[in-house]
Amino acid sequence: MSVDPMAYETQFFGFTPQTCMLRVYIAFQDYLFEMMLVVEGVMLKKLNGIPGCKVSASQIRKCTEKFLLFMKEHFDKLFAKMEEVLLQLVLNIPRNVLLPEDRVQEQYPYSKEEFQALQEELQQLQQQCRAEAAAEQALRAELEEQKAVKAELEKILQCFDGLENICREHGLGNFKESFALLTQSSKKLQEVLKDVEEKSKKMKQHDQ
Repeated sequence: MSVDPMAYETQFFGFTPQTCMLRVYIAFQDYLFEMMLVVEGVMLKKLNGIPGCKVSASQIRKCTEKFLLFMKEHFDKLFAKMEEVLLQLVLNIPRNVLLPEDRVQEQYPYSKEEFQALQEELQQLQQQCRAEAAAEQALRAELEEQKAVKAELEKILQCFDGLENICREHGLGNFKESFALLTQSSKKLQEVLKDVEEKSKKMKQHDQ
C-alpha cells in the first residue's frame, strides 16, 4: 500500500485515500471468504447427494482453503494494480490544482519569515488580551468593593440622620453642633481624668 501521506487529498476528501483503499480491500476480502463458505456448503450438499460418493466436511474444507489461498494471491495482485490506478487517477489531486479554501494564499502569498512575524504578533496580541482581561477583572473587583463601602457609608449616614431627628425631637438643636460639643466635653473629661490620675500617683508616692 502507498506510503505517500497525500495530505492535500486528505484535506479535500476528508479521509486519507489509503484508508479508503484499505476499507475496499477488507470489504472484497470479507466477501471472498463469505463466498467460499457458500461454495463449501453447496459442494458438501451436492457431493453427499450422489450415491456412493462419500466426502467428509474436512476434505471439502481442505480443498476450499487451497482454492481460497489461490484466489487471495491473484486477488492481491489485481488489487495492487487497481490501487495504483485509483490513487493516481481517481483519488489524486494534480499539483497544479488549488483548492478553493487555499486560493487566498495565492492572492496573498507570504514567506516563512513573514509567517513567523505574524505568529509573533499574534502571540503578543494574545498576551495583551489576557492582560486586559485580568485588568478588567481587577477593576470589577474594585468596583464591587467600592459598592460595598458605599453601602456601609449610606448606612452610617442614615444612622446620623436618625440621631439628628432624635435630637430635634428632644429639643437638642443641631445634631452636628451637639456632636461637636459632646466631642469637646469628652476631650475635657479625658484631660481631667488624666490630671486626677497623675495627682493620685503623686499622692501615693508622697505617702510612701
